[in-house]
Amino acid sequence: MAQILGDRYEVQQQLAKKSGRRTLLARDLTTQNLVVVKLLSFSHDFEWDDLKLFGREAEILKTVTHPAIPRYLDYFELDSAQFKGFALVQTYLPAKSLEEHLRKGIVFNEVDVQQIATALLEILIYLHSHQPPVIHRDIKPSNILLTRSENHLCVYLVDFGSVQTLAAREGGTMTVVGTYGYMPPEQFGDRAVPASDLYSLGATLMALVTGTHPADLPHRDGRIQFEQVTTLSPTFTRWLRRMTEPSLDRRFLSAKQALQALHQPIDAALTVGKPFDSKVSLYKDANLLDITLPAKGFSPEIVGLTLFAIAWNSFVVMWTGFTVVAAPFPVNLFFTLFSLPFWGAGAGMVWQIVSNLFRRVRLRVDQKQILLSHEILGWQYRRPRVAGIQNITKLERTSKFMSMVKNSEGDLVEIKPQINIWVGTQKYELGDRVLTEPEIDWLAQELSDWLAMPVIKE
Repeated sequence: MAQILGDRYEVQQQLAKKSGRRTLLARDLTTQNLVVVKLLSFSHDFEWDDLKLFGREAEILKTVTHPAIPRYLDYFELDSAQFKGFALVQTYLPAKSLEEHLRKGIVFNEVDVQQIATALLEILIYLHSHQPPVIHRDIKPSNILLTRSENHLCVYLVDFGSVQTLAAREGGTMTVVGTYGYMPPEQFGDRAVPASDLYSLGATLMALVTGTHPADLPHRDGRIQFEQVTTLSPTFTRWLRRMTEPSLDRRFLSAKQALQALHQPIDAALTVGKPFDSKVSLYKDANLLDITLPAKGFSPEIVGLTLFAIAWNSFVVMWTGFTVVAAPFPVNLFFTLFSLPFWGAGAGMVWQIVSNLFRRVRLRVDQKQILLSHEILGWQYRRPRVAGIQNITKLERTSKFMSMVKNSEGDLVEIKPQINIWVGTQKYELGDRVLTEPEIDWLAQELSDWLAMPVIKE
């Protein structure tokens, strides 16, 4: 005879079992619908933290309404000779877990994995937007269900038994939970934030593309080394790497930001490679992007300025020399002081010439910081600007426009296009008066790919 729980739910089969817990498939005798019943028993190894988490799962499911999350149906206490404990009833989702798919040897390609990532990020955006934010804390293949409808994947997030709200943490009721290999470092230290779910999601996606548990992959400096065993595109590889950054301040700040970076718009103008005649130097690998912009070089304006500077400085030298020798003291001192502004103007022209001929701009971005420096013949004549990479807020590509400010001839000044990297309120400028538009498009794409950040056109 079939077992009936709570005088309503007829047990069909057991779905899962672990210490003190069972998950059953049952039929609701009132609605005739299949449901999932999760049982927590008062067994010999029962702990009050288990009951706290079990009750929290029920309370959270009452507050969320999302088609990809099981819906709360019932919660009651069981007290019989066979079982003593609590039961949580939720809707049944007819789908297999990613873990089951992996055990069957199913291979997930990059397109599939990106679809799964998109669906789960949309779920996390919903959960994290609650007040207070709802943090799942145990995202892994066994807690993600998947079905395929034609070319579309349907993804569900289940098992909210580890769920936490930030309010619960601030109230001092947090319990450390999660699964080794999928847990971010901060979760081991009794700390979970919305970005912690991003790490777990990233590790889950790594398991899909490698077929290997993240804990079994090589690690270096706390980072999962998955690149060598995959054939993912460089853009998606960098995105996954940022999802699983061990340091919170280098990870995506939110599920919304991660989703935006995953689906940054691909503009036709930004699909070109390096222009064949470009003198820009670019080096990149998994840990470094190094861009060096060449000096502007000779131009008709520089040739004209050089000739004028020679004439100007020759006149100033002769003038100063004549006054020092021919004029009596202190008249010669007066004329020498009088000539100083002319010396300054001459020096300014020489500096402008040297700067145009030899000044190089170098931008280095690594896993920790962004550094912008200006060099002349290897000498850094300005103090390099340095900032943490986690503080980069926007990558901007400007267009050419006419400034409302007029030059000395009364004409509007043309402002050339450039790349701006915003770090908080500071702007790191790249390319003004040096790069062509094809070079700007190419470098903007390279920066976008490496930073996993969309290019904003202004």
